[in-house]
Amino acid sequence: MRKLLLAAMMFGAVTGARAADLPDLPVLRGGFSEGLAQPTTNWEGFYVGGQAGYGSSDENFSGTNANMLSALLDHNVIQQMDVANWNLGLGKQSQRSSAFGAFAGYNWQYDDVVVGVEASYMHANNFGGSSTASKELVSGAALTDKMFHDVRVDSSAGIAITDLATFRARAGYAWGCFLPYMFGGVALGNANISRSVTVFDAISSTGAAGSFTSLATLSASDVLHNHLVYGYSGGLGVDVRLMAGLFMRAEWEYVRITSVVDTNINTVRVGLGYKF
Repeated sequence: MRKLLLAAMMFGAVTGARAADLPDLPVLRGGFSEGLAQPTTNWEGFYVGGQAGYGSSDENFSGTNANMLSALLDHNVIQQMDVANWNLGLGKQSQRSSAFGAFAGYNWQYDDVVVGVEASYMHANNFGGSSTASKELVSGAALTDKMFHDVRVDSSAGIAITDLATFRARAGYAWGCFLPYMFGGVALGNANISRSVTVFDAISSTGAAGSFTSLATLSASDVLHNHLVYGYSGGLGVDVRLMAGLFMRAEWEYVRITSVVDTNINTVRVGLGYKF
């Protein structure tokens, strides 16, 4: 009996000593939950990619030809009818277009925060539109030349933007393989712009219908090819890492062109890029 007790005591002592030498199991330190956590993607570095999109452009032609009309009628007696300030009816137009292009940039990453700079280029079939209008008015009384005037103004304007580049600053938050971001910057575009104004004037000493005689037509036009237009841009997007440096992109961008013709362009895009 004493031998059995002695053997049991020795076995218990050895077992306790071996248990003391064993390392803690991961499950006892919460290692199981830590193993489920996904590491954040490294977005730092240069990247390039291609993109395709679809968007709409909205133009506001109101007042586009006002300076041209004013210069055309300088020192003309019909200015007493305030012709230069007529609302000619050149209003708003919208047009949709597909586009394709490329992008390139550089990211800096601080833990989960990613900031960077990027250049984005899109070539479109045509972001733009055109508008035509006409207005006619007969003077209610004789002007200083002692004649009644029947004046009609025909006006037109159009813009076509085929190339658009934006230079932006980006800021995003890395979440697993996703990088949602926002951006803002400047926009430059290549546009063809046309404007024209034609003034028809007829006079009468009595103002009676059928007694007006037409005078020489006055006209002015301005056509700009490959004209540089500029403005600003902003938008939202998300990059998604697929494998290694390959990532996919979805983005919305708003561009406001503020020169010559007031133009707003909204595009949605998808792209594929590679980070080196």
